[in-house]
Amino acid sequence: MADPAPPSPEVLTGPFRMPRQMLADQSYAGHASVHDESTAADLGLAGAPIEGPTHFSQFDPLLASLWGEDWFARGWLSSHFQTMVVEGEEVQATVTVPAPGSTTVRVDAAKADGTPVLTGTASIDGDASATELAPRLARMRESPPGRLHVLDRISVGQRGSGDETVTVGFDDDFGEMYPFSLTDKLAAITEPLDWYRSGADTPWGAPIVPIEMLSVLTNAGARYAGFVARQPSIGLFIDLEVRLLGSPVLVGHAYRIDREVVALGESRRTESYWTLTTLTHDDTGVPTAQVLLHQGVFKDSYPGYPHEETA
Repeated sequence: MADPAPPSPEVLTGPFRMPRQMLADQSYAGHASVHDESTAADLGLAGAPIEGPTHFSQFDPLLASLWGEDWFARGWLSSHFQTMVVEGEEVQATVTVPAPGSTTVRVDAAKADGTPVLTGTASIDGDASATELAPRLARMRESPPGRLHVLDRISVGQRGSGDETVTVGFDDDFGEMYPFSLTDKLAAITEPLDWYRSGADTPWGAPIVPIEMLSVLTNAGARYAGFVARQPSIGLFIDLEVRLLGSPVLVGHAYRIDREVVALGESRRTESYWTLTTLTHDDTGVPTAQVLLHQGVFKDSYPGYPHEETA
């Protein structure tokens, strides 16, 4: 008698959403970013891309349907960005559960024509070696780049000052890197969940900061910590992983920011670096979230980049 076929994976599919561009006015080091239409065109892109973490929100209802409120306290989303999305395009999120009781699931997002936007993994207290970014980071560490020209001031092991803190209020502006407030984001977010709202009655006693916003909290002040590329140059996000360690990040609460460069990389078009940032509740001293961000700079955006030396 033949062995029974394994059960088919369960696939959860969200609705198509049309994410909004929030960074058209982003600037740093005195120039516009890749999210500006003219700058994107100069780099040969089809349009000004929407920030990758925006798509994370589309997974929240799907993953909460699997894990309930635990998703917002202990969720772990690990993603590799594949294709840029411009405003006006529709995106759909899917979650593939390989087996009943699985602690790690596949996540994917795609455009209406099937073009992949991102791929990754999600879990609750999952296996660190099973995340989407674990093997990518390992490969980068095993094959460090040679001489870097735009990121030569950044080194593996480099840390922030250790005295950075952030408190998110609904109407606080995040500065030129993120020229909007939490209220602005909530007016545009693809999944406007009740727990995000002012006065929300949540299990943690305060409104929660959307998971897609954690990269904003950790990246907004990175340049003040010395994590800077030579200028003028234009950056982009390549990979992003967000892990909650027992509680959401809460509106109105203060968090210490500790950051460290954990790898450097290079591709044909970019130089890049990986930063692991921890948010620790300032009152309790308990780590609340970690953000692993792999970001790069376009070589062609740096005047006089010596391509012949890195061919």
